[in-house]
This record gives sequence, C-alpha cells and structure tokens, in this order.
Amino acid sequence: MIDFSQLDKLIHEKGRLSIMTLLASRIEPWAFQDLKGQLDMSDGNLITHLRTLEKVAFIGGEKLTGDGRPQTLYTLTSTGRQAFIAYLAILEKILDLGK
Repeated sequence: MIDFSQLDKLIHEKGRLSIMTLLASRIEPWAFQDLKGQLDMSDGNLITHLRTLEKVAFIGGEKLTGDGRPQTLYTLTSTGRQAFIAYLAILEKILDLGK
C-alpha cells in the first residue's frame, strides 16, 4: 500500500513544488521577476508561496538595492535542499511500489 502521508505537504503543493524545483535546478539565485515569469504566477500568489517556504527555512531571499530597481534573489537553503531530496526519495519509493 502506498503511504502518501509521507509526502511533505509544504513542498507537495503545486506552486511550492514548482518553486523548489526551479531553485534546485541551478546554483545561481533566481530573481523574483524571473521566478514569476517562469512559473506564470501573480505577484501575490508567488510571494505567498515564497514566504511559506522562507518561514520553514527551505529558501532564503536576499534583497538587493543597486543602481536600478530593487530586486530580491532567492536560493534553496541546505535545509531546503535536504527536504527536497527527501521528498523526491519518497516519490521514488511510491513509484517503485507501483511497479
């Protein structure tokens, strides 16, 4: 029997899973506007998901104010990377059980 309760509910939500996947896909930070464009989310929806992930220290945001427009860059924390890897491992177990 597949135990879906093992899936991390914070990551499993579609928007947050998409954010975590993008942040895990590269080492360089993602700017808010780049995440927004890639995920096709509204500002409010994206910021809500980012704040949820920041509260549990899965991601970190750094606000930059330079010559131009201020921007926030987001990265996956080591805690977030470990949680994401654990999430993927559980998905793999679920897929293996279905064979």
